[in-house]
Amino acid sequence: MRAIMVMFDSLNRHMLPNYGCDWTHAPNFKQLGEKTVVFDQCYAGSLPCMPARRELHTGRYNFLHRSWGPIEPFDHSMPEILKQNGVYTHLVTDHQHYWEDGGATYHPRYSSFEIVRGQEGDPWKGNVKKLDKPETETHRFLANSNMFRQDMINRSYFELEENHPQAVTFSLGLEFIERNKDEDHWFLQLETFDPHEPFFAYQHYKDLYPHEYKGKHFDWPPYYFVQEREEVVEHGKYEYAALLSMCDHYLGRVIELMDIHDMWKDTMLIVNTDHGYLLGEHGWWSKSVMPVYQEIAHTPLFVWDPRVGIKGERRHSIVQTVDLAPTLLEFFGLPLPGNMDGKPLKQTIQSDQPIRETALSGYHGGHVNITDGNYVYMRAPVSPENQPLFEYTLMPTHMRQMFAPKELHNIEIREPFSFTKGCQIMKIQAGKGFINPFQYGSKLFDLSTDPGQTEEIEDSEIELKFIKKIADKMRENEAPREQFDRLGIPEEGIMTAEELRHQKEAIRKAEQLSVLQDYLWDRAAQNQIRALLNIIPENVRYDMLNKFEDFVIISKFDEITTEVVEKFIEVTLPKDEKAKAKYFIGLASRTS
Repeated sequence: MRAIMVMFDSLNRHMLPNYGCDWTHAPNFKQLGEKTVVFDQCYAGSLPCMPARRELHTGRYNFLHRSWGPIEPFDHSMPEILKQNGVYTHLVTDHQHYWEDGGATYHPRYSSFEIVRGQEGDPWKGNVKKLDKPETETHRFLANSNMFRQDMINRSYFELEENHPQAVTFSLGLEFIERNKDEDHWFLQLETFDPHEPFFAYQHYKDLYPHEYKGKHFDWPPYYFVQEREEVVEHGKYEYAALLSMCDHYLGRVIELMDIHDMWKDTMLIVNTDHGYLLGEHGWWSKSVMPVYQEIAHTPLFVWDPRVGIKGERRHSIVQTVDLAPTLLEFFGLPLPGNMDGKPLKQTIQSDQPIRETALSGYHGGHVNITDGNYVYMRAPVSPENQPLFEYTLMPTHMRQMFAPKELHNIEIREPFSFTKGCQIMKIQAGKGFINPFQYGSKLFDLSTDPGQTEEIEDSEIELKFIKKIADKMRENEAPREQFDRLGIPEEGIMTAEELRHQKEAIRKAEQLSVLQDYLWDRAAQNQIRALLNIIPENVRYDMLNKFEDFVIISKFDEITTEVVEKFIEVTLPKDEKAKAKYFIGLASRTS
């Protein structure tokens, strides 16, 4: 038995013909749907990139215990279990986070691996001299970043498509298949960073989407709300679509090779992604800084299981990323380790047998989201501080960097969780995070009547039902006690309607800042001040509040709006700090 996983990053379900999109050019994805079982209710779990990959290895949610980070010493790793039990595992990838701080323990778990350099801001090729960067519509905070500069350098090395990281990745993956097509007991994970931003594709893919565009360079949307003109937004979607069509082309080469060598008779094929991506929906670009809407959480999944032999059918049962590790272990006849939240998909593929009632998802420190396929409930923290919140780890690294020494000054040693194999573990106060989900509040959507999630609904009975389901799933995952406190739900998940009503009243009171309480505050302005305090050192926050209070009184404002906060930043902060501050307070002004 053999297995191939073709994994994309930020592959949008709603941009694929298999899921109803009628304008993107993706004939090989369409063909894939005829050769596999297509899952209609697949959901991400832990977000974003590396948390999703930790789920892929461990088969368990990790976002309730840990933010972005590596495989831990106590983690089960699906490819390593396969390797230890006689199944050769090979990873070929251009996903640069694997070899950075925060991800560098994943690829050694395979029998062998090949890494392809140059995606996004991968610090690959060196260029000391000043670089001429194109004028861009991208938010200037990003456009002026080192990552943007490095990406421009990297692109100069793959002017020919054959040199593009995605093309090289698929070429190496196909080489592995050709070399080992007559061998047994192997697993190939062929993983490309695309169609993740930036949306760099070649002209013949762009030609599939003719449109008139007279704006500046734009193929890298910011992690921000949409500010661009409609013309720019539409162009951004076409740039994504062009890269999607490039992904489709290389997917077709895998399908073709499996056809040529008649591999369908004994080779499992999984085509998946870590999460989706917002292309202007809900007024947002990208992911991570907004609520986890369906465009992010609801993902495509295609599976061919040669033991079952079913193709061209759809499955409606809810499945998740955590199910892929147990599916592969079961396929190769290996027992599942304990503490997996996922289940093998064989019976679901066979007869659409349900393996769960709900799907849980989220970012560490963000909303905890749950869906039963009919409703989505996003549970927000109940305090403006988004506390208590801790990281549980033996590998203190963030995305692209290690924990700062000051983060490690007051660590606690916690007794083992059941899944840490007897290891005590560091309990570290979590940072403030990229954005505070408190500003958005809890949200409930009826997907049956509002699949686009355009109108929140108020229904205490439904909300209480999902609070109970969230608590049940969190207990199953052995979530830390403080996560229940942060979300304001009891561990058993049982609340009355009256308790919920009182809690919402308390949250509304907590939204008020402790300064200038006699003034009328715009809610977005309150969030902006919190964001400003979040990005400055703790020892000057009190002084900053005093300065703001003096500014408002001296300026004789009648009420405090976002315009007041922006004027305060303009006259108070040093020039080199203004761009960063304006970026974050802009994010904080959004409440949906």
